[in-house]
Amino acid sequence: MAKRCEDAAMTTASPTAAAAAPSTGLPAEAVSPELARFRARERRRKWLVLGCQLAFGLAFLAFWQFASGRLIQPFFVSSPTAVFAKLWDWTISGYLWYNLSITLLATGMGFAVGAGLGFVLGILFGRYRFVADVFEPYITAIYSLPKIALAPLFIMWFGIGLASKVAVSAAVVFFLVFLNTFSGVREVNPIYVHSTQIMGANSWAVMRTVIIPSATSWVITGLKVSVPYALVGTVIGEFMSANRGIGFVIAQSSALFDTTSVFTGLIVLAIVGSLINAGLKWAERYLLRWRA
Repeated sequence: MAKRCEDAAMTTASPTAAAAAPSTGLPAEAVSPELARFRARERRRKWLVLGCQLAFGLAFLAFWQFASGRLIQPFFVSSPTAVFAKLWDWTISGYLWYNLSITLLATGMGFAVGAGLGFVLGILFGRYRFVADVFEPYITAIYSLPKIALAPLFIMWFGIGLASKVAVSAAVVFFLVFLNTFSGVREVNPIYVHSTQIMGANSWAVMRTVIIPSATSWVITGLKVSVPYALVGTVIGEFMSANRGIGFVIAQSSALFDTTSVFTGLIVLAIVGSLINAGLKWAERYLLRWRA
């Protein structure tokens, strides 16, 4: 199985084959047998990769179950059966949905606030060099601060409720989106801007038709990277001080030496992070479909 995984990973795509499909209006397979073979090979590779991923996950769970109580005390690592039993109890009792909804709400609000500010200021600083030069030392100084160090300050300002978690999450997201947007705007080819201005476009038209579309790939990259960090920022806020949320559940379970609940909370966060990442990949393919 490992050799098949390695062979699959070494199989490289042939972009020239995909790009060589002529636009005749006929199905691609009828026009290019090479393209049909390429697509079939890619489908086989995807199924093989998925099979290898499932096999690795099952092998990991089997080893975990075997090691618990035989190699390591269950007090330290619990076991997959205990964790999934706990997860089932949380699910049917509503305990999981209640705390998860709190965490996701804070994550979504923190992401919206941080990404919105980062995008607007990234556009502003990237478009106007004088503004960027004036504020560069301050941005650099604040960016160098560990964001977790700001959490106690946010808790003093906003209390232990939702607002402090949103503030921590937004602080983490802001710089990721800001720096990517700023770089994307700076990388826009000036020829495109000047050509649009010569044709009579005003500043807003240049921004809408040239700057933002050209910087889209950078912005998408920043958003893609920042969403998982929004979740991390929320959980950090819940660790520091909260009375609900998955982070609070993990922190409380750790204080009570309830290893099974700690692992259950971590698995919930891992599943949520994976689903968010899958959604971001889909959104990236949709928004950047013009590059295909």
